[in-house]
Amino acid sequence: MKRILIICTLLAVTTSLFALTGKPKKYNDGVYFGESRSIYVQEPYYGQTTVTIKDDQIVSVDFRIIDKTHNEVFDEKYEKHFKGNDEYIQQCRKDWEGVQTYPKTLLKKKSIEKVDAVSGATWSYNMLKASLQEALKAAQVKKK
Repeated sequence: MKRILIICTLLAVTTSLFALTGKPKKYNDGVYFGESRSIYVQEPYYGQTTVTIKDDQIVSVDFRIIDKTHNEVFDEKYEKHFKGNDEYIQQCRKDWEGVQTYPKTLLKKKSIEKVDAVSGATWSYNMLKASLQEALKAAQVKKK
C-alpha cells in the first residue's frame, strides 16, 4: 500500500511539473563545451563554445576561435598575420566584431536561430553556431 502511495505521489508531482512548464525539459543544468570547424574543414580554425545551462535556458556563453596552426586565439590582434592585405585585415576586424557580439545577442535572444549574422562576419557566426550545437548536444536530456 505504501509503495502504491509513493508511486502515485511521484506521478502526481511529475505531472504537475510537466503541467507547469508546458513541455518536457530539453537540457540538463550544467556547463557544456562544444568545438567545431563548421563548414570550414580545410582551414585550421575551430570555434569553441562553453555554455552554462540553468532551467533549460542558456545563462552564459563563452565563445572563441582558435587557430590550431599558430596555436593562438583569434582576437583583435590576429590581423597581424595579414599585414599588407587590407581586405583580409578588414575581414578580421568584422569577424572579431562578431566574436564579441554574438554571445551577448545569444543571451538576449535565447536562440541561435534568432541571432542575425553581422554583415561581413558570417565566418564567426557559423563557427559559433556549429560549436554551440555541439555543446547543446552534450547538454541534451537523454530520452529513456
